[in-house]
Amino acid sequence: MRPEASVILLTTLIGAGQGLFLAIFTAHGLALFDLVPVADSLAFDVTGSAIALALTGAGLLASFFHLGRPERAWRAIAQWRTSWLSREVIVLPAFMFAVFVYALVHFAGVRPVLARLPGGGAIDLATLVGLAATLLAFALFVCTGMIYACLPFLREWHSPLTPLNFLLLGCASGFTLAAAFSTAAAPELTRLFTGYALAFTLLGLAGRGAALVRNRRLKPKSTLQTAIGVKHPRIVQKSMGFQSGSFNTHEFFHGRPPGTLRWVKWAFLTAAFAVPAVLQALALAGPAGPLLVLAFAIQFAGLVAERWFFFAEANHPQNLYYQAVA
Repeated sequence: MRPEASVILLTTLIGAGQGLFLAIFTAHGLALFDLVPVADSLAFDVTGSAIALALTGAGLLASFFHLGRPERAWRAIAQWRTSWLSREVIVLPAFMFAVFVYALVHFAGVRPVLARLPGGGAIDLATLVGLAATLLAFALFVCTGMIYACLPFLREWHSPLTPLNFLLLGCASGFTLAAAFSTAAAPELTRLFTGYALAFTLLGLAGRGAALVRNRRLKPKSTLQTAIGVKHPRIVQKSMGFQSGSFNTHEFFHGRPPGTLRWVKWAFLTAAFAVPAVLQALALAGPAGPLLVLAFAIQFAGLVAERWFFFAEANHPQNLYYQAVA
């Protein structure tokens, strides 16, 4: 498939935003049980939620550049009963609204206590709103991943590993950003977030590696022989059948030589996983600030490359006809 810059930015930006908010609410939840110190609401919860909103908003804005008729975008929700894309279009703004309310509750200080845990922790309005936003974040990961995993004819995507990797990679980038952000807003939480970031980075490497191994073993169900109904063992495609490009040749094939996919694969494995993991481990042992900022920047660039590879790796069956150029 042909990678679209708008979709690449959409999925990577909203994934980082979701992961960042999950990190923020993780600290909130652990503080209820006195497992971590309570962070400053204005500096950490409000500012962190604003960053998460900015990331998801930027991703949403990027998605409009993929639409032929942006003014009709609202119609995407019409097929919510059967379409994962429609569900994503509904869940994304709902998640953003919940994050906004979470930040607003902290900013305004309107946090009436609704119940208390046996240990004395107070479940207030911010806790309920944060829990709703957390559930919406997980739902959004599922919807985004299932847009691709539900397509049986794109076998590279048609796997439970697809939504799982969207979740793991989003949490890896989000928790790495939370670790870098906490060095300024809540230093007492930096080691916590760095540990989570390292764990999600390694889990993301395991999940993405499993997908690469699986996809490498896939054997095509269709061949040139089955496509044209001729059983001759030596059929070679010489032309895509057009004198110039068409919708098929533009939209369903990335147009890059195999060598490009090989070096992009090793580039994203290095930038998205190997280098950030080393920097996160070093941050756990010493001064964390610059290392974590660098880790997030490199990891995000690596995840952009990973998402480009994710789209380019998928081989649409129609490429049996239109991939080769005379």
